[in-house]
Formats: sequence, C-alpha cells, structure tokens
Amino acid sequence: MSQMTLFDAQFVPFVIAITLLSISPGVDTLLVIRNTARGGVRDGVATSVAICCGLFVHATVSALGISLILLQSAFAFNLLKLAGAGYLVWLGVTSLLAARRGTALPVGEARVAGARVGLFQPIKEGLLSNVLNPKTVVFYMAFLPQFIAPGEPVLLKSLWLAGVHFVIANLWQIGVVLMVGGTSRFLASPRFARVLNAATGTVLVGLGLRLALEQRPG
Repeated sequence: MSQMTLFDAQFVPFVIAITLLSISPGVDTLLVIRNTARGGVRDGVATSVAICCGLFVHATVSALGISLILLQSAFAFNLLKLAGAGYLVWLGVTSLLAARRGTALPVGEARVAGARVGLFQPIKEGLLSNVLNPKTVVFYMAFLPQFIAPGEPVLLKSLWLAGVHFVIANLWQIGVVLMVGGTSRFLASPRFARVLNAATGTVLVGLGLRLALEQRPG
C-alpha cells in the first residue's frame, strides 16, 4: 500500500468542484438561513457545522463500501430515501405551522411555543438533514474515488477529502449566516417571519416529496 498524498495533482480540481457544489443553492443553505432567522448567528453556525459533520459519515460509509450495498439494494436505498424525504417534509410542515401562527422571528433568542430552543435543536436538524440525504451517499460514492489514487488508504483519503469539503462548505455557509444575522432587525418583523416560514416550508415540503417520488438511480 502506497502512502497517502494530501496535495496531489487532483487536489485543485477537487477543490474547484467541491467549491462549486458548496455554493449551489440547496437544502443545506435553506436550512442554514431558516435556523439563523429563527435563532440568530449561534444557531446558524451550529447548523452549518452539524451539516458538514455529516460529510464524515458519508465519507466513512463510502470508503467501507456500505454505499455500494445501498446502491445495489433497492429496499435499503428506498428506505434511506424515504427517511430523508420524511424528515424534509417534517421540517417544512414545522415552518408552515410557524407561518400560520405569524409570530415574529425572535432573532438571537430562538423560541418555540415560548420556550428557548437549546443548541441541540439546530445541531440535530443539520446533522440529520445531511446524513439522511441519499443524494449525498450517491455523490460521495461516485465522486470521491476519482480523487483517490490506486494503493492509497481509501478510508484515510476519503476522510481527508471530506475534511476539505467540511472547511469549504462551512466558509460559505457561515458567510451566509453572517449576512442573514446582520439583518436581525428586519428578521424580527412578524410579516417577514410569516413570509420566510411559508417560503422555506413550501420549498422543504416540495423537496421532500420530490425526493420520495424520485426513481432509484441506475
């Protein structure tokens, strides 16, 4: 087995590809914006870090070949897909119910039904939204091997690449958090709270339903 090379000829193409992926609008960015508006910069950063921690789970799963099992087993893949879809729909319905209530977003003091939301809430939401996303399983399974040379330790190289992805994605998402958090006075408006919750809820429910109805790849 050869030694692992951290900065080989494929490193720059990997960084470019993963950067473009990270800045593409998707569920992760939407969830970061939602939780920042709900609970301020603290919750936004916690959500971002938790989302990106899920990348190490996918890298490990991919390296150990479990992803291959998921892709080859229709039952296992569909089970994961439905779990992820159900979680997105649940997050969306939660936002829609908040929009119906029409309460202001208590920026910096995240509350649900008048009780302060602990730090565990955004961490749980961020981690589960990533780990339960079958698209990330498929992506890591197809993408990471292109940047691992024959003979390199697959698990270690996968975790290294996931670490690079972790840093880049967090830089982007925390930048979004700071931009959203800087508009705290505007976010505290009941009208904006209703619009934001309605919009994010609708998108999340739509994404969840689309994911549930998608055909298994291959």
